[in-house]
Amino acid sequence: MNAPRRNRARVLTPEGLKQLRERLRSRENEENSGFKYTLERLGELTGLDPETVKNVLDGKGSDKSSIARCFETFGLILTDNDHMPAAQATAAQAVAAQADPNFVGRESAIADLTALVSRKVNVIVIQARGGVGKTTLARKYLQQEFGSYLEFPIAKETKDIASIEGLIEEKLRQLGEEPGREFFVSLDRLKRKLQSDRIGILIDNLEPALDSTGKFIEAHRRYLELLRVLNDPTVQSLTLITTRERLREPAITVHYYGLKSLDVQAWSQFFQSRNISAPPSTTTDGGEQSALAALHNAYGGNAKAMDLISGVILEDFSGQTEAYWQANQNDLLVERDLEDLVTNQFNRLQQLDSDAYNLLCRMGCYRYQDVPTVPIEGVFCLLWDIPENRHRRVIKSLQDRSLIDCENGEFWLHPVIRAEAIARLRISETWEITSREAARFWTEGTITVETLEDALRAFEAYHHYFQINELEAAAEVILKRRTVKEARGNICLGDSFYRLGLLQQALISINQVINAISSKLSLATMYITLGDIHWGLGDIQRGFEFQEKVETIITEYLKSSHVNEKDLWRAERLNIYSLIARSIYNIDIEQLEDAQYLLDKAINLSKKYGFERSTKKALFCLVFVKTSLNLTHDAHILAEELYRDYFVESGTKISTFYMSFLALAYKKLGNHQKALEIYQKIMLELEESHYSQAKARTLCGMSEIYYEQKAFSKSCLLNLEAIKLLNEVGAKLYLAKALHQSGLTYQAIGETDKSGESFQEAIRLFSEMDAPKQVERVRRSMQN
Repeated sequence: MNAPRRNRARVLTPEGLKQLRERLRSRENEENSGFKYTLERLGELTGLDPETVKNVLDGKGSDKSSIARCFETFGLILTDNDHMPAAQATAAQAVAAQADPNFVGRESAIADLTALVSRKVNVIVIQARGGVGKTTLARKYLQQEFGSYLEFPIAKETKDIASIEGLIEEKLRQLGEEPGREFFVSLDRLKRKLQSDRIGILIDNLEPALDSTGKFIEAHRRYLELLRVLNDPTVQSLTLITTRERLREPAITVHYYGLKSLDVQAWSQFFQSRNISAPPSTTTDGGEQSALAALHNAYGGNAKAMDLISGVILEDFSGQTEAYWQANQNDLLVERDLEDLVTNQFNRLQQLDSDAYNLLCRMGCYRYQDVPTVPIEGVFCLLWDIPENRHRRVIKSLQDRSLIDCENGEFWLHPVIRAEAIARLRISETWEITSREAARFWTEGTITVETLEDALRAFEAYHHYFQINELEAAAEVILKRRTVKEARGNICLGDSFYRLGLLQQALISINQVINAISSKLSLATMYITLGDIHWGLGDIQRGFEFQEKVETIITEYLKSSHVNEKDLWRAERLNIYSLIARSIYNIDIEQLEDAQYLLDKAINLSKKYGFERSTKKALFCLVFVKTSLNLTHDAHILAEELYRDYFVESGTKISTFYMSFLALAYKKLGNHQKALEIYQKIMLELEESHYSQAKARTLCGMSEIYYEQKAFSKSCLLNLEAIKLLNEVGAKLYLAKALHQSGLTYQAIGETDKSGESFQEAIRLFSEMDAPKQVERVRRSMQN
C-alpha cells in the first residue's frame, strides 16, 4: 500500500507577501515608469510560468523553489519566516474567520463557497430571506480571501438606486483607473482590470433593482451589462451577490447558493459570547425545551433576529433568556419573518425609550449609499430636542439593542431597519425638519472639497432637500462655494464636480432643480456651471448657449431700479465670469478675434469694479490670444508683467488652469525655458490634486515644447501619458489637440502609419465638436 502523498505546497506569510509586493512595486516605479508589470513580463523576469508567479503573489500554494526564485529576482532572500505550508495557511484562515464572536455557525457555508470558487465559478448569488446573514457571510468570505474588496451597494429603496454608470466610475477610481466618457468604455476598462487582477466584488441587497418577475427594472437594465462582464470566463474576479429574491435573467448564467438559517448550536454560541443565561424552560405541551431553542424555532434561526433579541434580553431582561421567553412566547410566530421582528422592535422601543425611538426613525433619513456611514456628529444633529448631556446615552440605547451599527465612530442602519425607520419617519411630524437638519449637517461639516469623497459628502445635502421637494434648497447645495486649494479660492460644488470628473452626475442633478430657482443671480450662476460642464463634455456650442443665457439674465437684471450695490457687484462678477468662459471656448475653437473682444470687455469691467482676480484671469488668457494673433510686442510686455507679478513678487494667486495660458504664450514667443519652468511649477502644484484634465493639459504643453526642440522621444512619452489621462476623463476637445500633436511627432520620426491614425482621429473629434478651423489645421499638418 502506497503512503499518502504529502502536500508540499507553500504560501507566503503576510509579512513575506508584503515584503515581496513592496519590492516589486519599487522595481516597477524605477524601471517601468510606475506601471505594473504584466504577468508575461513577470514570467520573463523570474524565468517561471506566469501563472506560477501569479499564484505566489496571490498567496496561493506554490513550491518553495518558485517562491525563492521570485524573491531572488527582486533582490530578496527567502527565510523560514517568509513562508508556511499551504494547509497551515488554510487552517489559519478558517480559525480567523471563526475568531469573531459575531460570526458563528458558518463553517459549512465557507467551505461551500470555497468549493464553488475552486470550480472556477465567477459569480455566486447568495439567496435567502431577510436577516439570515447573507451580507455578513459574503463580506467575511471576501475579506478572508482578498483582504479588501469592491462593493456595489444597491439602494434600500428602488427610487434611490444609484446609476450603474456612476457606480462603475467610482469603482474604477478606487482601482486607480479613470472612467471613460461613455458607459461601455468604462465597462471595458473595468473588464480589463478584472482580467489582469484578482479582485473580490460584492453586490449587496439586489432585490430593489428587480421587478416582480425577477428581471432588472427598466430604469436599471444596464446592471445586466455589469453582470455580463463579471461573469465573463476571462476575468479573475469573484463576485458575490446577496438577494432575497431570485434573479431571473435568461441572458446570464450564475450559480445560486441558498443560505440556510443558523442552527441552534450557533445561537447558543452567540448567546454565550454575550454572557446571556439560557436555562431549560417548560413549554405549553408539558415537554421541556430550552428558552433558547424555543426562540430559535420561533424565528427560524434568523441571524438578525438572534442579534436583535439578544440585545433586548440584555437591556430589558437583565440577560435572562427565560424571562424574555415567558414574557413574549405568545406574541411570536414560528414563521414570522425579519420585517415582523423589526416592527415589534420598533414598537417596543417606542414604549420603553421614546427618545431612542425618535432617533432611530430619524436615522432613516440618511441614504447610506455614496456615503455609506455617518459620523457621530451626524447622529447628534438629529437630537435637537434632547439635552446635549444625554446624546450619547440615547445613541447607546440603540447600540445595545443592535438597532444601529457602529464601527470606528461611524454609524449606519441595517437595510431592513432603515426601511422601517424611514417609513415611520415619513408619516411623522418631524420628517421635513429631520431632512433639513441632516442636510445642514452635511453642508456645514464639509469645509473644503479636494477629493471625490469630499464632493459626495457635500452633495448628500442635495438628496435630503430633494426628497422633501425643497428643490431650490437642493439647488443652493450645488451653488454653495467652498475652498479648493488648486483653484486658489472658493468655487461652487457644481464646479468641483466638473474638476473631479463627475460631469454626468452634475448635469442630471442640475436639470432636476434648475426650474425651481427663483433668484436671477443664482440662475445665472447655475447657467455658468452648466456651460462649463457642456464644454467639458465637448459640446462647446451648448456651452456658448448657456453663457449667452447668463448675459441675457444679467442685462435684464441690471435694468431693474431696485438693485442694491451688493447685488450689482455680484451681477457684474457673474457677467465677467461668463465673458471669460466664452473667451476660453473661443480660444479652444480658434476664434481668436472673438476671444480678444470678450477678454477686453471682461478686463474693463473687472478694473471698473476692482475685481483683481478676475482681471488677472482674463489677462492670463489674453496674453496667449495676443501671441496667437502675432501681436508679439504687446504679448511680450504683458507676459513679462504677469510672470514678474506671479512668480517673482508672489502677487495675486490664480488656479493652474489660467497659469497654463502664460506657458503657452511663452512657447509661442520662443522662450521655451520659461514655458517649461511654468509647466513644471504647475505639475508641482497638481501633485496632490485630483484634477486629471489639468495634469493632461500641462503634459500636452510640455510635449509641444519638446517637439519644437526636436526632442521627439520625450515629446512622444509625455503626449502618450496625456492622451491616456484625457481618454480616462472623456475630455474630447483636449484629447483631439493631443492627438494632433501625436500625429506631428510621429510624422517627424517617420512613423507614417501612427501619424495618419492620430491625425484622422483628431479630425473626427474636431468634426464632432463643429470646430472647422481645428479640422483644417490638422489637414494642413497632414500635407507637410
